[in-house]
Amino acid sequence: MDFGHFQFLMKNVMAQTSGKEERQKEIPPERMHPLVLAYIGDACFTMFVRTALLNYEQNKVRVLHTYDAKIVSAKMQAVAYRELESSLTDAEIAIVKRGRNAKSNVPKSATVGEYRCSTGFEALLGFLFLTQNYDRLSEIAGQAFMIISREMTNIDKNSGGK
Repeated sequence: MDFGHFQFLMKNVMAQTSGKEERQKEIPPERMHPLVLAYIGDACFTMFVRTALLNYEQNKVRVLHTYDAKIVSAKMQAVAYRELESSLTDAEIAIVKRGRNAKSNVPKSATVGEYRCSTGFEALLGFLFLTQNYDRLSEIAGQAFMIISREMTNIDKNSGGK
């Protein structure tokens, strides 16, 4: 991000907290750029996963971070999405496709297909959050968490726990 854009954001955040109304018009989630939806969806899924992991561990932050990083990885999100795809509505699949087709840089930790798939999945979660469809967001995130947990268990079994 360039410094000018950072200053613009900070000015608007500070204006909002000081009571001034110098904000951009709100864009409906249907019209938001899919990478913005994915940005929000990534935060939602990370929060869901971190909260869910607290059911299993409350003291070892390093262990929590290691597992949460694996679970929210593009590779694991792609696994979850592929299994969930048949249970999504046509409207939800359309949002995933918008996210999947958005131009972005692919990290070395995932294939292009995995990264695009995970970006679409995150865009769907972001859309559900911004449209305040929290029940569906929770349902999909919970199913994804279970799918990924099962996949990670299978990987551990097949690798001998290494």
